[in-house]
Amino acid sequence: MASRAPTRTAGVDLAAESKGTAMAIIAWSPAGARLESLSLDVGDAQITEAAARVVKIGIDCAFGWPDKFVSFLAGHSDLAQPQAPDGGMAWRRTLAYRETDRHVRAKVGRWPLSVSTDRIGLTAMRCAGLLGRLVASGQAVDRSGRSGVVVEVYPGATLRLWKWNLRGYRADPEVRRGLVDQMQTDAPWLDLGEHVGLMVESTDAFDAVVAALGARAAWLGRYEKPAPEHQSRAEREGWIVLPSCELPDLL
Repeated sequence: MASRAPTRTAGVDLAAESKGTAMAIIAWSPAGARLESLSLDVGDAQITEAAARVVKIGIDCAFGWPDKFVSFLAGHSDLAQPQAPDGGMAWRRTLAYRETDRHVRAKVGRWPLSVSTDRIGLTAMRCAGLLGRLVASGQAVDRSGRSGVVVEVYPGATLRLWKWNLRGYRADPEVRRGLVDQMQTDAPWLDLGEHVGLMVESTDAFDAVVAALGARAAWLGRYEKPAPEHQSRAEREGWIVLPSCELPDLL
């Protein structure tokens, strides 16, 4: 009997331009998984090509903006129309955060960066163009993650759910080295091959690998989907896939 071909998941740590963008591709078989490729300075064309070869691709970037923020901007464009009064900081937070951001805050105790008010806006603009490019290439894109090839992921939240100690990991290569060691201990079936050094050297590369693991959780359906009352909003704003299983359960 012929052996079954491996399935592949990809992870992208997206930046506002190719510089700073990393992509990982993991090949999965019943016996184990192998980090097949890990690249830096990745462009939209490379991501689009990879999306055609994988079952899921996880992208670390907001897929949309909060509904209330979009409505606020549309109303603000015409100052001749009556404007809603500023209701203070609590009201402003409804413009700053998406429904999925509130879900992440409830699960891991931290707010994701606000796509409306924080420094990830330029990256989100690139992501919007990338999602359009994927659609143009024939890929189905569902920003809620329920169908299609692409899902929104958040590596930091994924690792916090797995109760990993992330203090300083973005700045300190030695902390990342410890996390890579933990990854290999928790998932001895995951062959990182020649890419360990790059995961230690580059936060972007490390996060891309975690994004590919998050994409695997999405492919297996092992994540918390939007509640029915939030589904339509998630299709506009995006929905962050938070694994509902531990790393060893991804095989």
